[in-house]
Amino acid sequence: MSVVAVLAGYLVAVVAANIASVHWPPLIVGGMLLPAGTLFVGAGLTLRDLVHDRCGALGVTAGILAGAGLSALFASPRIAVACVVAFTVSEVLDTLVYTRLRHRTRTTAVAASNAAGLVVDSVLFVPLAFGGVAALPGQITGKAVATILTLTALHTAQRRRRTART
Repeated sequence: MSVVAVLAGYLVAVVAANIASVHWPPLIVGGMLLPAGTLFVGAGLTLRDLVHDRCGALGVTAGILAGAGLSALFASPRIAVACVVAFTVSEVLDTLVYTRLRHRTRTTAVAASNAAGLVVDSVLFVPLAFGGVAALPGQITGKAVATILTLTALHTAQRRRRTART
């Protein structure tokens, strides 16, 4: 995947998550309140790791700032600020975990860094964006499900590339 495609996918995921969080009603899934943007964020976490691979920490920082700016235009300033705070803190943690584990496999590094990042991101984002923690369990669960789906897609794509080379 090209640098432009990864960055564009990441920005689309961030902006879509923030627009959905503002303009779509939350879902109730399994008794949990799930902000509508949650599933987009799960994909965004994996795309953030791919941006890290292609562009390094500086590229991710630029992506976070661009996503926040676009979110402020299309979502709301409160959501944009919550996004910047949560993504900045969770990115530091994500980068530490991802960098430490990247020598193993990408899937392992993405899974571990997303697990750490999605909890920190949610704990910061939900109260800042929505003024309470009622959506926290749903946010964490939804991001975990989205992460599993994107990891499955990533793993499948890697296997296909390896099979095509042989």
